[in-house]
Amino acid sequence: MNLSLTEIIPMIVIAAVLFVSAISDFRSRKIPNRLTFPAVVVGITYHTCTSGWRGFLFSVGGVLAGLALLMTFYLLGGMGAGDVKLMGAVGGFLGPKGVFAAFLGTSLIGGVYAIVLLALQGGITDIIRRYGLMLKAFFFTHRMAYIPPVKKEKMPALCYGIAIAIGTMLSMLWNIILQTGKY
Repeated sequence: MNLSLTEIIPMIVIAAVLFVSAISDFRSRKIPNRLTFPAVVVGITYHTCTSGWRGFLFSVGGVLAGLALLMTFYLLGGMGAGDVKLMGAVGGFLGPKGVFAAFLGTSLIGGVYAIVLLALQGGITDIIRRYGLMLKAFFFTHRMAYIPPVKKEKMPALCYGIAIAIGTMLSMLWNIILQTGKY
């Protein structure tokens, strides 16, 4: 089974948007609205023009799913609004099912990215040591005792647009592999 042009075009466009957003996030720690909003409009317009009302619903459903998947993290202060809007733009091109797959890939990449940053900044050894002491205390006393950090543990600042770009590209690649049957 080969991919059709109507499937390839949105992948190329969203790949370009992801590339630009990853560079922007890395350089300025922001994903600009002038990138995400037009991407949402282009995704909805493209799917509406190629599939009519059904394409419109597919794309809008993807935008809403993409926004919903990251909204809680934004509201809790774990990421910026640009990241949320970028995932909405991804949903506009890939639809609800595609944006969920992209979210899963992004979550995996984001987790690895965070662990690598922690390891590079030396924070992971302090965390492991503290939690190891808490487990040791629990083992001997059968009571959970919280051991506060000696110094303020600071999570490294993630450029999550990079994780969104890599995770989404990997999910699209995985989808292509599954569709073409070339494992």
